[in-house]
Amino acid sequence: MSAAVTGPAGSSPAGLGGACTLGLDLGTSSAKAVMLDTGGTVLAQASAGYPVSAAAAGWAETDPALWWSAATACAQEAVGRSGRSPVAIGLSGQMHGLVMTSADGQALRPALLWADSRATGALRAYRQLPRAALDRLANPLAPGMTGPMLAWVAGHEPEVYAGARWALSPKDWLRARLTGEFHAEPSDASATLLYDVAGDRWDLEVIEALGLDAGRLAPLLPSGAAVAGRLTAGAAGELGLAAGLPVAAGAGDTAAAALGSGVAVESDIQLTVGTGAQVIRPVAAPVNRAQAGVHLFRLAAPAGWYQMGATLSAGLSLNWVREVLNASWEELYASASVSVRGEDPIFVPHLTGERTPYCDPLLRGSWTSLALASDRASLLRSALAGTAFAIRDALDALLGPSGSAPACLRLAGGGTLAPGWRQLLADVLGVPLYAVEVPAASGRGAALLGAIAAGLLGFDDCAGPLAPPATLAAEPDPAMTALYMERHARFQGVVGALRSPEGPS
Repeated sequence: MSAAVTGPAGSSPAGLGGACTLGLDLGTSSAKAVMLDTGGTVLAQASAGYPVSAAAAGWAETDPALWWSAATACAQEAVGRSGRSPVAIGLSGQMHGLVMTSADGQALRPALLWADSRATGALRAYRQLPRAALDRLANPLAPGMTGPMLAWVAGHEPEVYAGARWALSPKDWLRARLTGEFHAEPSDASATLLYDVAGDRWDLEVIEALGLDAGRLAPLLPSGAAVAGRLTAGAAGELGLAAGLPVAAGAGDTAAAALGSGVAVESDIQLTVGTGAQVIRPVAAPVNRAQAGVHLFRLAAPAGWYQMGATLSAGLSLNWVREVLNASWEELYASASVSVRGEDPIFVPHLTGERTPYCDPLLRGSWTSLALASDRASLLRSALAGTAFAIRDALDALLGPSGSAPACLRLAGGGTLAPGWRQLLADVLGVPLYAVEVPAASGRGAALLGAIAAGLLGFDDCAGPLAPPATLAAEPDPAMTALYMERHARFQGVVGALRSPEGPS
């Protein structure tokens, strides 16, 4: 576990800085805790990691007990470093995952994660749904979403399915552990492929057509800031906090990050790089672009949506490269300081399939164009470039064939702090990058939801006076952008050769 340096992440209007809230962000590979005052300043943060288990190709699981241990450890550290006591708790969490639990919230098997692709076969039942039902889901079909994984459990582990009382998203499981109460909320529920996205409700027709029991899905709260319960005495003892604190419903990590970084209008296009990478923009109406591989989910607020282009393979694949080549993160990022060479290999990062724009769970990665001149540095540099190309594909899909390039991109997430990596991203994407000055956007968003639930703030404050500043991080070099355009075309050719015979899902 490592604690972050305390420091400001937004302005502190007079009269708002007294109370503070705790945001818990349950990520794919680590939990993070953020202590935030109601002036928007991050007082302290900490993180604690845990492994993602892949016992077989296409599997991705974590024991929820590891989540709880990490969440309690980093919460204690962040609270201790802040020297303050929170008055409320908010949550954020990795999206799409599935935790099967008993009536008291005990996990019956390891959690299935968004990177898991074993439910690919379950998509056949989805493809047989009426067009109107697919339109209500408003999202491309992906095996790593809750609905297909729940169908997989029902078909392949019937004893687990039969014994389960609840099918929860990861952060909803964590909230149940904190409060003893079971709820869902729209930002995560809309990302399950079990939800009527425009109608804002569980889609009972789809659930029945899949042969699933809607009773295993938790009742919906209206927004991420709704009070979902209060901290139990048992959980309070493990966290070192006072019992009875209000706990907000929380939000999926992307929706929480949008709130935490001040994304508010359609021109705010933000790139977040972590284990995966997402390019998002808010939209005023629920426009369905599932055929282009673009997702549509609910915001953390009581109303509103956002579109998202998502790649599964950002930090996940970079970490694999780093481990295979026995390289440190510093060495990986340092490789970007040397300009790309024409003979550099082409790296495709789709190690666990891909979402936007391909929607192909069977797509896999590769290194091609290897030569005797290829060395360790060129392999590392090509990994960064290939990851940037995957992000470029997601951005192009989000913008659409008639969409013009944005004037700039907002940049968030802990996976984009290295200057050389930022410059490479700017060169590949061809747009200036403005870094949002908040290193833990999802955790900050979670803490803001806690403050709103406690009546200390409103949603308008988060996009207004409390929005963190964004400063120029990297401008594209036209010559490098032209070179990367040529390499991106080669990258797309390799991806085409790797596509599964079954085609997109």
